[in-house]
Amino acid sequence: MADTKEISEMIERRLASIELPERARGLYEPVRYALEGGGKRLRPLLAVQACRACGGSADDAVDAALGLEMFHNFTLVHDDIMDNSDTRRGRPSVAARFGNNQAILSGDAMLTLASQLMERVPEGVARAVMSEFNDMALRVYEGQQLDTEFEHRNATIDEYFEMIRLKTGALLASACRIGAMIGGADKATADALYEYGMELGIAFQLRDDWLDTFGDAATFGKPIGGDIVNEKKTWMLITARRESHGELDAILDEDLEPAEKIRQVTRLYERLRVGDRCDAAAAEHHALAIAALDKAQLAEPQLREFFIETVDRMASRKL
Repeated sequence: MADTKEISEMIERRLASIELPERARGLYEPVRYALEGGGKRLRPLLAVQACRACGGSADDAVDAALGLEMFHNFTLVHDDIMDNSDTRRGRPSVAARFGNNQAILSGDAMLTLASQLMERVPEGVARAVMSEFNDMALRVYEGQQLDTEFEHRNATIDEYFEMIRLKTGALLASACRIGAMIGGADKATADALYEYGMELGIAFQLRDDWLDTFGDAATFGKPIGGDIVNEKKTWMLITARRESHGELDAILDEDLEPAEKIRQVTRLYERLRVGDRCDAAAAEHHALAIAALDKAQLAEPQLREFFIETVDRMASRKL
């Protein structure tokens, strides 16, 4: 049976071999650039492995997996425009490399290409898979809308979790469910794998928020402290605002240079131990992901180890 490394290599080969039209090359060059930027390929890997775990084959799920990865990269292209991010995965973002207008248009093309790839799933599940894909896409947009609204107002911890369930969790969860559906899973197992993906996604975002402040720029792929500079409503910022009795707001209200703003907020986070507590919150959701996995009746139970290892790698920040 193929191992995770072989599946990952197959996904990379298939991504590299996606045929893009020769016409309007300016439209498709940024698409290729985005896909060549690397990344974890977690979403397509989850889809393929969920399909295999439920009795299907990698070939059955690979087009849907590529569609999910294309969709994910589309969201990153547009996110970087909205966040004014110049760097993605250690190199210029699509917007920085090609300009905002081209990034918007090429991102739109990526969304359509993602839909076309999703349509190539086995005929018997095509309608259900497309319905899941479209519902997921709307949830991701809803999460992005909440994230945008939080730029102009404070948010509660409950609102933060709702936002990351939509913006981050929904795609990982649907990758698992789509793979399970293609693999022939019953509803209970598909739902259990969806729940696993959702909890994994919540933990993933908590880790990502932590890394933005306490990580290493070389491995994180973009400058550290961007969330602080942009006053993103992360778990840590919301918690520090609630517990610092106005100290965080006083720092944010000052006209500080970005580096000094990052330094002062990070020191406050360290004093309040919000970094450690954010890390602990991620660990709680890792445990919930494993609990959800335990409810899935896998046709290939040996693949359960892949899902456990994925949680373990994220917990050790190797994913």
